[in-house]
Amino acid sequence: MYFKKAILLILFAALCLSAQAQRSRSRSIKKSSYTRDRYNYNAARVKGAKAKVACPIFEDSKYPYHGFGFKLGDPFALTYKFYPNKNFSLAIDAGKPASGLYNHYYRQQFGSYYTQLDTMSEGASITYLTHKVKSDFILEAKLLYHIDAKVISPGLQFYVGAGWEWKNTRLRYDYVYESGGLPGPNDLNNLGNFSTSRFTQGPQAVIGIEYSYFQLPISAFMELEYFTDVEIDPGWSRVEGGVGLRYIF
Repeated sequence: MYFKKAILLILFAALCLSAQAQRSRSRSIKKSSYTRDRYNYNAARVKGAKAKVACPIFEDSKYPYHGFGFKLGDPFALTYKFYPNKNFSLAIDAGKPASGLYNHYYRQQFGSYYTQLDTMSEGASITYLTHKVKSDFILEAKLLYHIDAKVISPGLQFYVGAGWEWKNTRLRYDYVYESGGLPGPNDLNNLGNFSTSRFTQGPQAVIGIEYSYFQLPISAFMELEYFTDVEIDPGWSRVEGGVGLRYIF
């Protein structure tokens, strides 16, 4: 008798718990549906890597933005970028050119510098030995036009533009002086050197890409620049560029 009563009580309790659970589940589904309808997103929670959300920057309603960071390549530079709106920006880079990429050019320029040595006797000659870059500084200012490429990937932009470049370089050249006569015991004294400064400037054309769909407020960029000298060696041109990161605020 007691056993039958216990069975009935257990069944009754199970039915009550089942009904309560069904009612709670129904309320939960209704609440989730309301949440999705109200905020237009799936309210399900995810954990771990799937829960990571990209940091929203370059929103139309929050311009202007500023960016500060670094650039690696030619030149190695600190870089600042001002974004007044989503279509235009102004970038300023200041740093050091990749001097090693210009070794061949600087060696070619030796002939245009040693003529300043007016102590050469008749029949004497000067032969290039080596050179060293003592200091090198570059400054670039660029106005850029941005093209949204989110159809390819969220946060991706292309940009094109034009700018102006200033560069100041100080060089030391080592050379061998040959008098034109027979070799003598003091030939070591025929080694010499001189220093010279180069200031160049000119326009540059720019093309690049910028990506900013990260968890942090940063943008990554890669760009190419085509520079033409109008100062010390008019018409001389070179492709420059690099990659970098900027913190956006």
